[in-house]
Amino acid sequence: MTVNDVDKTFAGSIPEIYDAYLVPLVFEPYAIDLATRVTQQPPARLLELAAGTGAVTRRLALELPASTEIVATDLNQPMIDRANAIGATRSIAWRQADALKLPFADASFDCVVCQFGVMFFPDKPAAFAEARRVLKPGGRLLFSTWDRLETNEFTATVNTALGEMFRDNPPSFMARVPHGYFDYDRIRRDLAAGGFRQPATIEAVDAQSRAAAPRIPAVGFCQGTPMRNEIEARPGASLGAATDAAERALSNRFGEGAITGQLRAHVVSVTRE
Repeated sequence: MTVNDVDKTFAGSIPEIYDAYLVPLVFEPYAIDLATRVTQQPPARLLELAAGTGAVTRRLALELPASTEIVATDLNQPMIDRANAIGATRSIAWRQADALKLPFADASFDCVVCQFGVMFFPDKPAAFAEARRVLKPGGRLLFSTWDRLETNEFTATVNTALGEMFRDNPPSFMARVPHGYFDYDRIRRDLAAGGFRQPATIEAVDAQSRAAAPRIPAVGFCQGTPMRNEIEARPGASLGAATDAAERALSNRFGEGAITGQLRAHVVSVTRE
């Protein structure tokens, strides 16, 4: 299995831990934000890419008109299975799909949405070209991407703790993938390479992450993301020991009880001409 394959693997217990720990911790504030932006111009038919366990999907189901058809996709079938098991307030068409090879007709959606998924696409211009292909003229692509690691305090603290634990071969997933796609010039180049001719709007959005105890983000990041695959691949590594080290680092920085950390992401909007 290649590094790229490992980075995209959400299997085993990862979907359940991801949904229980990370969705309320870091994804929910941005799901609300993204859904609010979509409802400003309610689409008749919406496609979600990299839907994960359905954080944005559920918000869209609540806020969009009942007449809006929602199709939610993800590369990982276990994530789709988890999202489908949780369900939503209305019918959602859940589909396993690769964002680089979408199984949909040209010009078949009014809006394409992706929350924190574009960072995982190995060929971003190709993924943007596919999003543009399935959009109707005048349709919008909206997506969010994390800022650099240092501006997301819980994640940065966990990453530093694991770097100290595995000094000879520190896990690189967090900095390399989720927090590796924040440069505005690069994003605009990739969108242009994908065929978008209209200028993109990119906005930094700050939020706060709250946890009842340091153990929650420690488990979420170490056991509910593909960083788990990196930890478990290291000789003699213990997932439990890594989680404990992350918890200690979070406690040292933020305290023993309920903790709060800063988040920063970017929301990108571009219209198909």
